[in-house]
Amino acid sequence: MAYITCKNLELGYEGMTVADNISFEIKKGDYLCVVGENGAGKSTLIKTVLQLIPPLSGSLITGDGLQPYEIGYLPQQTVIQRDFPATVWEIVLSGTLAKCGKRPFYGKKEKQLADEMIAKMGITYLKKSCYRNLSGGQQQRVLLARALCATSKLILLDEPVTGLDPKAAASFYQVIRELNEEGITIIMVSHDIQSVISDASHILHIDKTKSFYGTKESYLASKAWKSFQVMIEDDTNV
Repeated sequence: MAYITCKNLELGYEGMTVADNISFEIKKGDYLCVVGENGAGKSTLIKTVLQLIPPLSGSLITGDGLQPYEIGYLPQQTVIQRDFPATVWEIVLSGTLAKCGKRPFYGKKEKQLADEMIAKMGITYLKKSCYRNLSGGQQQRVLLARALCATSKLILLDEPVTGLDPKAAASFYQVIRELNEEGITIIMVSHDIQSVISDASHILHIDKTKSFYGTKESYLASKAWKSFQVMIEDDTNV
């Protein structure tokens, strides 16, 4: 059974449609790359999957034991978020909040998990550092450690390498690749299609009226990919 099954989704806000006729499913261990033009509805889809906003129509069903609070999320960062005055430890530990239940404090298990995820991301030496003083790549590793504290099943990433230099972006992609190889399911929204498509198992190409979903191999043979390549080349040549 799939973690998430979406059928004929209509995405939007306050009755205004952003994208329509979106159907896909994601199973344990999948790596889904979500692509499309600016304004096509990629970020709106992420918010819908996270149940932050409801779909205008269609169905979104979770299964295989996945609970909404077991979805880790790494959002696009704003300038204000990058300047957040908290330590690495405080930010990562906050990812365990859902595991605290009704307890108004973090317990030994939550603190141990936070330490483990900080170590997993290779940032133990930054534990006491202020988040606002870190590089972009370091900040993304902190946020990923936080997301991993929330789940060991599925992580959603919305344009995670925006603003990173090529070396930091490549390093981050390697981390995501390794997490997926360990069995964590990935949904990544990205404009950097050339870099991530080699890792993806499936592609969801969102268009306002007709979207594509399928394996990476079927996408690379599709008209959707051919037309998207033309658009990318045109943007590059501007």
